[in-house]
Amino acid sequence: MHLERTDALRRAAGADHGVLATLERVRGADLVPVCFAIVGQWIAIPIDSVKPKGSTALGRVRNLERDPRATLLIEHWDRDDWSRLWWVRLSLHRTTPPDDVQAALVQSLRDRYPQYRDAPFTDVLGFRIEHVAGWSA
Repeated sequence: MHLERTDALRRAAGADHGVLATLERVRGADLVPVCFAIVGQWIAIPIDSVKPKGSTALGRVRNLERDPRATLLIEHWDRDDWSRLWWVRLSLHRTTPPDDVQAALVQSLRDRYPQYRDAPFTDVLGFRIEHVAGWSA
């Protein structure tokens, strides 16, 4: 069943993580699990130093510098009860949110994830939500 935009965004905002897809020049789709915060029509995805990384020069950032389009897929899976399945796909465009929205996104990340309460962010990637699609069993 098709999800209406409001319901899809509500489900997405309540989820704790999703999969971000960007476009890598040679390989094509480049997917990585991410945490995020949604405020209105904006999404923030943090680049942090909380989780170990080989480098802060991340492929997703390089990909977005070449092409600001991205997709965030958020889903709920229940192995035993398929009537509870749903997914939401957000088409995104990387851009800088207004200062007040950026502050709200950063605060939302800190509120949502205890690991971020006192940790500095290396960067916070801002995206405008361009299109919302969703499905529910």
